[in-house]
Amino acid sequence: MLSAPSKFKSNAEFFVFLIPALNGAVGFWSTVSLNIPDFTRFAKDVRGQAIGQAIALPLTMTLYSFVGVAVTSATAVIYGTAIEDPVKLLGMFHSPVAVVISLVAVLIATLNVNIGANVVSPANDFSNLWPRGISFKTGGVITCFMGIAMMPWKLLASYGTFIFGWLGGYAAVLGPVAGIMICDYFIIRKKTLAVDDLYLRNGIYEYSGGFNWAAIAALALGSVVALSGKILHMFGVEVQMLNTLYDYSWFVGFFIAFTFYYVAMRGSVKSPVQ
Repeated sequence: MLSAPSKFKSNAEFFVFLIPALNGAVGFWSTVSLNIPDFTRFAKDVRGQAIGQAIALPLTMTLYSFVGVAVTSATAVIYGTAIEDPVKLLGMFHSPVAVVISLVAVLIATLNVNIGANVVSPANDFSNLWPRGISFKTGGVITCFMGIAMMPWKLLASYGTFIFGWLGGYAAVLGPVAGIMICDYFIIRKKTLAVDDLYLRNGIYEYSGGFNWAAIAALALGSVVALSGKILHMFGVEVQMLNTLYDYSWFVGFFIAFTFYYVAMRGSVKSPVQ
């Protein structure tokens, strides 16, 4: 298993695949990184959540990644073909007890991951859109139905569609969101948050009728630039430079949105309402 040769013929060929895959991995984790306050707000102090994110997450995810690679590599040796889908792999087992126990473990893992990573944040978002009509529970139900309507099994049908299409696509949108949030909090407001103004009309976060048009423009600009290569590709137009921008979609969107937002908001921050 450890002596299996690389599928790539050269380092250049490897990096052509690595960069979009790395961008997809960043996009995958950017969802949780943006809504991590949904969980860290319950931490006893800043140090506690910092240790959890800086130590626990990298260690556990490295372990999980190793298990996935090692098991898939082992299937190539045992069954003659690489089986990356755990459910398909369980279909190769002959022990009913082992299959049942493994399927229960897969079910629990699926529920845990999706509730924490894919339900909490959108459920809060739907509830915040209409607090009187949509509770957190109702927001979670809406999220579940939307998840089915998106037909994720089609996205997972091939790694090319999932990594280079789906992950790279929404990374181009989430990168600008992260850029705007980081620029606003760390650079524009210098880590000062006026909590009371979050709940006041005509407070410093009211902006223009409740909309920060500078943030919306930064989001649109960053997303469009990062997605431009993919959009043109859909119409049969190939521009290598723009395709390269899409390979780095999260980073490109982040940098452009961060820069635009900084220029647009610099010097326009109001003082908190007294």
